[in-house]
Formats: sequence, C-alpha cells, structure tokens
Amino acid sequence: MDVGRSPDVGPEEAVRANRGWWDGDADAYQAEHGAFLGDADFVWCPEGLREADARLLGEVRGRRVLEVGCGAAQCGRWLAGQGAHPVAFDLSAGQLRHARRLGTDGIALVQADAMRLPFAPGSFDLACSAFGAVPFVTDSAAVMREVARVLRPGGRWVFSASHPIRWIFPDDGGPGGLTVRQSYFDRSPYVERDDDGTATYAEAHRTLGDRVAEIVAAGFALTALLEPEWPPGETRTWAQWTPLRGALFPGTAIYVCELMA
Repeated sequence: MDVGRSPDVGPEEAVRANRGWWDGDADAYQAEHGAFLGDADFVWCPEGLREADARLLGEVRGRRVLEVGCGAAQCGRWLAGQGAHPVAFDLSAGQLRHARRLGTDGIALVQADAMRLPFAPGSFDLACSAFGAVPFVTDSAAVMREVARVLRPGGRWVFSASHPIRWIFPDDGGPGGLTVRQSYFDRSPYVERDDDGTATYAEAHRTLGDRVAEIVAAGFALTALLEPEWPPGETRTWAQWTPLRGALFPGTAIYVCELMA
C-alpha cells in the first residue's frame, strides 16, 4: 500500500475511492463512534459541540434541511425530532444502510454525490454537514455552488471539517503529532493506494483562505467561523483528536454561511 500526499488523483477516481472506503469502513466506523454520535444527536465535531447548544442553524422547526454527507444520519434524525423536514444524503451505500438501521421516521434518505446534487433549485431552507463530503471531493468549490443552487435566498449553510492547520502535522495524536512536517500551503491531497496503484481513499486540503474564497464565490456571506476548543477534563480521543493536541491548536473549523439574496 502507498500512503501519502499525492497531486495526481482525479475527481472520478476520488469518488470511486471514497465510496469504496466508506462502504467498507461503515460497520467499523459506526461501531467505534456510534456511541459518541448517538442515534439521534447533532454533534458538530470531535470536540463535542452540539447543535442543541450552539444553535448555528437557527430555527429549524418547519424548515426543509439538507444534510450533506450524512453518514448514518444521526444529525438528520435529531433535526426531525426538532420538527424539521430533513433530506439526508451520502455517497456511501454502507453508511446509508446504518441510517436505515437506526430508523428513517421523518427523514428522506438519498444516495448522491455532493458535487452533483439531484435536487431542484431553491429546494431547501437550510443545509448542514458535520464532517461530511466537503473534505472528500476534489472540487469543494463545486459543492459550495451546488449547495447555493439548492438553497433558497437567505438560506443558511453550516459545515464543519478538519481545521486546515492540522495538515502541517503528522496524523498522530501523541507527541509525534506536534512537530510540523508539511507546508500549510501544500494543497496536495492525502491519498491511499493499493498495491496496484488504485486509489482507495482520498482527502483534500484547503487553506482557510481557499475555503473562504470558495464560500464567497458561490454567493454566500461567511457570518461566523468557529474553532471549538477541547473540553476541559475530556480524556476521550478520536483518531488524532486528543487532549494533548486539543490543548495546543484547533482540530475543527465550523463555517456559518448565508446565501445572499
């Protein structure tokens, strides 16, 4: 297996790789993180910020909400419990299988690619994504444009992703993950390839400036950028999200955007 930063992954190759990865990893992912995510809860990030407390989406009751890259649709299930009308989509059939297992009351589930949304213009009041889809496409600017297309004017788009500062450090939650190894300005994606050279996983890096430029170019106004702190006394870890690293630099960035009328 070949693992590392690689500039030569195309959009269709990334789609195939990430669909296959999440299909194959869905059971293990839900087994490992399902208790933290809950069956019907909206957790924005490994730092544990919840929509019930943050209210980044504003009023959701009666609103049509699109969940982008929903996984097992825990967030969509929470939204339905708040009186919203969520549509949750994911690229992975394996993740959607877990969404159906947990229950679909009040939720419409769709398998779709975030760069090609199968929804009519102006179909939704709100859109959200908790670590879904945005980091796993080669053209996240296209995702911003697609979300803008399906939102009504004035609609809010809130999404979380790994904080881009994390890309300069090794993917290590211990002391080895505190030493800078990469340039922040190296946009090469992280790609895993099998012995035949076929990509099996791909994740893209964008700087904060890149991300803001994508948001603005799609017609949104960025109204807030949150960098949640690691909770005091929290000893739980999530991959490279650990108390050691969380005390020193952010692991998550949450972007709150509103579509200009």
